[in-house]
Amino acid sequence: MNAIKKLLGIVWIGLGLAAGYYLLINQAIPKFESGKPEDMIPAIIYTFILSPIIVGGLGIFGYYSLTGEYSDN
Repeated sequence: MNAIKKLLGIVWIGLGLAAGYYLLINQAIPKFESGKPEDMIPAIIYTFILSPIIVGGLGIFGYYSLTGEYSDN
C-alpha cells in the first residue's frame, strides 16, 4: 500500500504541474492578450492567486506522499 501512495505522489505532482500549465497557457494568457479591461481581472486572479494555490497544494501533497508522511507505520 505504501508503494501505491508513493506512486500516487508522483501523479499528484504531475497533476499540479499540468493544472498550472493549463491555467496559465489556456486561461490567463489569452485574457491578458485580449486587452479588454473586463478580461484583466480574471487573468490577474488566475495568474497570481489560483495558480500558486493549485500548484503549491498539489505539489506539497505529492511531496509528502513521496517522502512517506502518509505511510501506515
